[in-house]
Amino acid sequence: MTGGEALARNLAAHGADVVFGIPGNHNLGIYQHLAASNIRHVLSRHEQGCGYAADGYARVSGQPGVALVTAGPAVLNTLASLGQAYSDSIPVLLLSPGMPLRHPARGNGHLHETKNQQAAVDAVVAVSHRVTSVTEIGDAVSQAFLDMTAGRPRPVHIEVPIDVLDESADVATRRPVPLSKRTAPTHELERAAALLASSARPGIVVGGGARSAAAEVRQLAERLGAAVVTSTNGKGTLREDHPLSLGAGAHLDAIAEWARSRDVLVAVGTDLSSADLWNGPWILDGSLVRIDIDPRQVIVNAIPEVALISDATAALRSIVELLGDADVDPRRVQEAGEWRARAQAESSAEGALWQEEIKAIGSVLDRDAIVAGDSAAVCYYGLRANLALHTPGSFLYPTGYGTLGYGLPAAIGAKVAAPDRQVVAVLGDGGVMFTLPELAAAAGERLALPVIVVDNGGYGQIRTNMRRRGYRPLGVDIPSPDFAAAARALGCHGVKIDDPRQLALELAKALVADRPTVLHVTEATTG
Repeated sequence: MTGGEALARNLAAHGADVVFGIPGNHNLGIYQHLAASNIRHVLSRHEQGCGYAADGYARVSGQPGVALVTAGPAVLNTLASLGQAYSDSIPVLLLSPGMPLRHPARGNGHLHETKNQQAAVDAVVAVSHRVTSVTEIGDAVSQAFLDMTAGRPRPVHIEVPIDVLDESADVATRRPVPLSKRTAPTHELERAAALLASSARPGIVVGGGARSAAAEVRQLAERLGAAVVTSTNGKGTLREDHPLSLGAGAHLDAIAEWARSRDVLVAVGTDLSSADLWNGPWILDGSLVRIDIDPRQVIVNAIPEVALISDATAALRSIVELLGDADVDPRRVQEAGEWRARAQAESSAEGALWQEEIKAIGSVLDRDAIVAGDSAAVCYYGLRANLALHTPGSFLYPTGYGTLGYGLPAAIGAKVAAPDRQVVAVLGDGGVMFTLPELAAAAGERLALPVIVVDNGGYGQIRTNMRRRGYRPLGVDIPSPDFAAAARALGCHGVKIDDPRQLALELAKALVADRPTVLHVTEATTG
């Protein structure tokens, strides 16, 4: 088979059934074989959108997302999305062609030629692999899926030279390598269980690395009567109306005080970084138990008394078994409720500007709804700690890297991954302009996708930060286009929202519409 066929067949063998891509002259040898390999192609409108959509798909499906682009500028256009996937530990596979094997090392002006395309991508992803033959492709795909799934998830790149895509060889399709869950040593698990068994004030904080361990997080919390705080990427791992849930406000002063008051704190799949603790790192007076699949990550930002290098599910299950059955002091649940009330009061004040919109959104969403946000104030001050979500991976947000333009294409990827679940994108008027053409991609797929644009007339947080520094605001006040009209021009429905009471009604209609709907919430509405 040709290199292009080998790549498509090996992708399918590893469970990839969707790619987000844009065809170009150099990747046609791959495109030719997608349909025959039962791989669905979703056409994005910009390569950055391919990467963000693959990211959203991965967060919702639990499987690696795949982006397929052509060489040169197309590859470089994906780098921001790959940086976001790396920062948030999301398994995204970028596939691209590269310059021919027998190409002058110093270049000769070939179409899309880049000085060193592989090196550019390798600076951003976990691994960038340039194959050199058709027979190498199967191994490259198997290795890529191992790199993305065997440990801490990260993005990976496979580059296939243009001539290799068209060459043929007698090759077999590789099958996935079976994986077993990594488990910490028994004596370390016993140390952690002993600490928790003697704890009077236990607490739990979970990050995106615990998304697959939602049942085990709940079991440990209920066994201990321990309140649970999540990072942004861990939001919904414990349903946020659970009596022990303190929500996703890890940055709040009340939560920092709660963390300091714990005599034992269990941190699962989180780096405890400033991306969540932006008001400063937690000061911990008690013992810290950390569970992480990445041995390097387990000592980042805080040194634990017990470090469990393990899959979150396996470690939590073992600890629960070691603790055994016991009656929980009901005062612990009561105490969790008191901390929850303090955190909610603080988060409500922080997100006061958008409370009417948040209530409207919450009134319409199903319990398994998915919300994709951008790096916008309405998301990090508003939705993060004020909108209750109840399933792991239900809040898609560009946490560490903080890219703009993430929310819309990520929502597209999420809806493709979970077509029967409600998916809503919430964006700012500044960030949406980075990937606005992806509305056409969503329209092309006929997705019932509401896109809420909360308009504060520009880059509101940057404007505020300039004023705090005593600077005269510059480059932050943006006359907004008519986003509803722009949506209609791109094949979507578009509605202008002048009253928060209108939002719930229009959102409910958009969730069952025959195409995407942009709901433009004007500045007057948000105050």
